[in-house]
Amino acid sequence: MATDLIETDPQDPSAAAIDRAAGILRRGGVVAIPTDTLYALVCDPLSLKAVGRIFGAKGREANKALPMMVDGVIMAEELAKEPSARFFRLARRFWPGPLTIITAGNAKVPMKVTGNSGRLAMRQPKAAIPMALLEKMGQPLISTSANLSGQPTCKSGIEVFGVMDGRVDLVLDGGLCHGPGATTIDITEPYWRVIKEGAISEREIAEILKDT
Repeated sequence: MATDLIETDPQDPSAAAIDRAAGILRRGGVVAIPTDTLYALVCDPLSLKAVGRIFGAKGREANKALPMMVDGVIMAEELAKEPSARFFRLARRFWPGPLTIITAGNAKVPMKVTGNSGRLAMRQPKAAIPMALLEKMGQPLISTSANLSGQPTCKSGIEVFGVMDGRVDLVLDGGLCHGPGATTIDITEPYWRVIKEGAISEREIAEILKDT
């Protein structure tokens, strides 16, 4: 499989680039894009073919979940099973932005996406390219780090192309992504816990959730 690369402005992506990426996603393809943190691989979560290709591209174990990106709280509510007060507090404070929230997924979410755990990781990105794709597709998208499992996440389109050539259909090259990755918090248990600390500190989260 040949991988294409298209350069586009990360602040004002061209309509042609977004259309091309959306067309690939609708056909069960995989696209690499820059986000507000690092580069990500995206695909249609309802296409088992596409989800399988994401696992294959990364060399990721099938029992590991794949995060999703959403365009806001309403779309996230449609995927979560009985979203809690914690979820709404976190989403309203930190979205759009670098916080991934793990909550229970509902029956709409394929079990393969959750790593057969029933738990779903979601984030609303701030960057223009993922938000434009979400608007164009009108649905959530898988959004997992653009890397081989266990290796560092790629920070530039050229780096993604070097690692993922032949593994994905398209790389949207928006230049260099700056800054740390997203923070991930699990709120599925009685006591919340930060799985990975990134751009948002555990102290900031504790302040929002201090009386929950």
